[in-house]
Amino acid sequence: MAVVLSGRVLVTQPAGLDGVTPIVTHRAGNFMGELAQLSGGPGIVDATATSHVEVLLLPSDRLRALLVAEAELGEQIMRALILRRVGLLETGGGGPVIIGAANHPDVLRLQGFLRRSGQPHQLLDPEAETDADGLLRRFGLAAGELPVVLCPTGELLRNPPDVRLARCLGLVSALDADHVHDVAIVGAGPAGLAAAVYAASEGLDVLMLDCRAFGGQAGYSARIENYLGFPTGVSGMALVARAYNQALKFGVRAAIPEEVTGLAPGDDRGRFTLSLGPEERVRTRSVVIASGARYRRLDVAGLETFEAASVHYWATPLEARLCSGQEVAVVGAGNSAGQAVVYLAGQVDRVLMLVRGGTLSASMSRYLVDRISGLGNVEVQTDARVTGLEGGDGVLEAIRWTRAGEEQRRAIRHLFLFIGADPNTDWLSGSGVGVDGKGFILTGRDAGADRGPLETVRRGVFAIGDVRAGSTKRVAAAVGEGAQVVAALHARFAELTSGGSDGAPSAEHQISSCSDNSSASSTSMPR
Repeated sequence: MAVVLSGRVLVTQPAGLDGVTPIVTHRAGNFMGELAQLSGGPGIVDATATSHVEVLLLPSDRLRALLVAEAELGEQIMRALILRRVGLLETGGGGPVIIGAANHPDVLRLQGFLRRSGQPHQLLDPEAETDADGLLRRFGLAAGELPVVLCPTGELLRNPPDVRLARCLGLVSALDADHVHDVAIVGAGPAGLAAAVYAASEGLDVLMLDCRAFGGQAGYSARIENYLGFPTGVSGMALVARAYNQALKFGVRAAIPEEVTGLAPGDDRGRFTLSLGPEERVRTRSVVIASGARYRRLDVAGLETFEAASVHYWATPLEARLCSGQEVAVVGAGNSAGQAVVYLAGQVDRVLMLVRGGTLSASMSRYLVDRISGLGNVEVQTDARVTGLEGGDGVLEAIRWTRAGEEQRRAIRHLFLFIGADPNTDWLSGSGVGVDGKGFILTGRDAGADRGPLETVRRGVFAIGDVRAGSTKRVAAAVGEGAQVVAALHARFAELTSGGSDGAPSAEHQISSCSDNSSASSTSMPR
């Protein structure tokens, strides 16, 4: 962050490939910066001195210290940083430029990743451009090479994986294999985010990893209406973005997207090693597994052909734009399915809801059942099973399902699946972490008579949230376990210290396990 002491600085954002849009002119007493400065990431806007300028530079670590030490000033700065990012997201200014057809599966994937990561971006669709050929010639591209992404650095990426795009944008960087973290949190859903916030606010050195983006499944919810403290409801993305920014404020090191592929046995000092791909490693004194669950896929032939472009596992504004004016089908009967139906009903022409059981009330919150029953453009069919998908070239044209022994068919181009999830624990194979018959991680007494709450079969390795056997599959419950595990971490570190091991946190990180920093951990984000 930079505080302007004298002079004027013009802040601009890119508009398309060649345009520039002015945002604001900063003068003496103003400060420059937005959310990227919390983690020391690269800026996504340009700043040009229009006169002789003097500025006071605050590195990211000093900025975070200021936000925590000066509560009132910190609140004003934090709010400004958030609002500036929100403004960039709303205008679509700054960030990378995606060139490709708006309905191309990989364009949707790239847009979805950037949206979930809170990154502003722009889309140039050659099919909608008046000079599409000129656009392609400019970059020496053929139509078959799309999509491509033009990074702010000028680097051109051809249909990059999410991780490659993230590295180009500076969202992730190489991790120090020699550094030993106090805790590594695998998963950045509500449970992982809560653990990160509470652990970092108590002075622990926290590394948080996720193979996709922060927020987990909760981040895809269009509106959560039964979460404590939000009487008018809150979108999943708004909720998890608050938590993610809060984690950055307290100094959490976020490596997202970064996939953890294995957990090695601890050494004689109580330290663990996490594998990140074939070569990269990180070391930590404890591990918190919050890797959540993977969406369950429908068992019908040819499903993979239509995924991304026509079959969806979440309902966000991106998918809603694709379905505008159409009839869509939603399969499922849980709260996630209900929230999707309520959201889509306001965005599309009609919603067909297919429920395998005989009633919605057996698996869905009452408020959602009542809401759905009052929607005139929603048709609910119970005792229904999808039996087939029809279409070509990755585009869905119709679906078939059976009900009461009779097969039905309807022309539908977009299918939304919310049929449950399986625990994301395959990466733990060979780690020694015990799981139950369904793959959920055993903790507490189920893991061993001497194991503490949330501790797995492996001492120093904990599990929280949806991935834990016996957990309540609700956002509030996941957040509660994220807070609870920090006390378990302190107990583990105290045990290591009393045993003479150097596996405990460094001196500056030894915080009493009875410390309560909950009041200092509250950061509000404008809605």
